[in-house]
Amino acid sequence: MVILIGGVSCTGKTLMAQKLLEKYKIPYLSIDHIKMGLIRGSKYCDFSAIDGDNELIYKLWPIVKGIIMTNIENGQHIIIEGCYLPPEHISDFEPNYLKQIIALYIGFSKDYIEKYFDSGIVEYRSEIEQKECDDFYMNKDNFIKFHSQVKELCKKNDAKFFEINDDYAGEMSNVYKWIDEQVEAKQ
Repeated sequence: MVILIGGVSCTGKTLMAQKLLEKYKIPYLSIDHIKMGLIRGSKYCDFSAIDGDNELIYKLWPIVKGIIMTNIENGQHIIIEGCYLPPEHISDFEPNYLKQIIALYIGFSKDYIEKYFDSGIVEYRSEIEQKECDDFYMNKDNFIKFHSQVKELCKKNDAKFFEINDDYAGEMSNVYKWIDEQVEAKQ
């Protein structure tokens, strides 16, 4: 079983992966770690940490897809989280792989971002997110645009999307409940 957690930066994907690791004893992998490992460790790496999300998705997705396939083929469980999980490519897997994948995306509604951008989103960024997000990327208008784009991609590709509208903790408990149901159905 592979659990994929996607969405825009600062939505709680890494925290969710950590909580799922603790609950299910399934290791998790951050796509940001793959990205930085390639950038720092490979003289053949042809991208950088400041490249746009679309370019990074294009470069990283084949690697992530290979990791997903290998874990399924070996009967190993893993949680993979990150911004570079394209909803439009999840359905590209053959059916025998898809039945082992639980994929979900987390996003904020426009109202949530407008109401909680400074006090609930920017304030709770991790140290890494604080380093990676510049003022151009991390502003309210861009954040609304990015969340809207992910929501539309999920809708267009029939990917499970959870939109946080007002009560982050309460609404995230529904996401965890959905994941629990999916895990139970796959066991």
